[in-house]
Amino acid sequence: MFRKISVKLLCLLCAGLALNGQTEDRFLVVASASMFADMAEVIGGDLIEVKMIVPVGGDPHIYEPTPSDVQLVAQADLVLRNGLTFEGWIDELVVNSGFTGQITTITKGIDVIESDIHENSADPHAWMSTRNGLIYIQNIRDALVTLVPEYEAEFNFNYKIYRQQLEDLDKEIEETLSAIPRHKRILITSHDAFRYFGRRYGVQVEAVLGTSTDADVQTSDIRRLTRVLQESEVPALFIESTINPKLLKVLAKDNNVIIGGSLYADSLGDKDGPAGTYLEMLRHNAHTIAEGLSLDKQTLNHEEEEENTMQNYLLFGFILFIMVGSFFFMVVKLNTGA
Repeated sequence: MFRKISVKLLCLLCAGLALNGQTEDRFLVVASASMFADMAEVIGGDLIEVKMIVPVGGDPHIYEPTPSDVQLVAQADLVLRNGLTFEGWIDELVVNSGFTGQITTITKGIDVIESDIHENSADPHAWMSTRNGLIYIQNIRDALVTLVPEYEAEFNFNYKIYRQQLEDLDKEIEETLSAIPRHKRILITSHDAFRYFGRRYGVQVEAVLGTSTDADVQTSDIRRLTRVLQESEVPALFIESTINPKLLKVLAKDNNVIIGGSLYADSLGDKDGPAGTYLEMLRHNAHTIAEGLSLDKQTLNHEEEEENTMQNYLLFGFILFIMVGSFFFMVVKLNTGA
């Protein structure tokens, strides 16, 4: 019996060593940001190792690479970048690392939204539309097949399932947003990351900052957004997970609207949160926007007035209580003294 157990343990040990060897031999794919790393993990599965440069919650627009990033890229077999000026630092990082592998721009084939202000400048946030997401995952699948052609069948299998999930999500988002009255489909956010989303689903997009977060807030932008809020029935503004919400909160308060929730654009959320994957991020954004914009602005204002009135009553009651208490205290003190 002891011999049988020993043989089984030996087999398990050999299997574990083989698995470890297989893990060490996996090709390393490095993505610039969390959304793209998640796409690569879904398509590549356990056949590749995927790492990201900008950590979850980081802002790729203003990210500053570290020495460990240089080492990571130097070890990579494939680098996935968005391009369109999203990661302005990545070319220098690749050069400094001595990277000799394959680099793929995964926005190839995207119908790019050009800037109305800056010539030869494009909106890099193409992944915010599920239809563009289909192009992203196809480019990633092709890059993986080129890198490891012996796994083409596995990559294609994962890709087809992923493609169907994205197509189903596209229909879900379209139905969700179509429930919002057309005159209220105005999305106001921290920076201009939702134009592809707006173009696909018929939503007017306004933002404090432009497509990059490293710009300064202009007084003209505040006036523009204030005018939109005053002339429309938009009940809510939306903050973003990677940007300080202070300005949006002030704008909401000054215009008697609420913060409808936090959206994700330049980064996924934590794995156990509402936007831990690319699919979950898109779904969360759509449902959060739909819920916020479906609220009634007049009802919200009425509720706020009632809340302010109640607070005034409570304050008045507290002051009255203090005055009455003080009066009785003085009466008791005078009587005691007498």
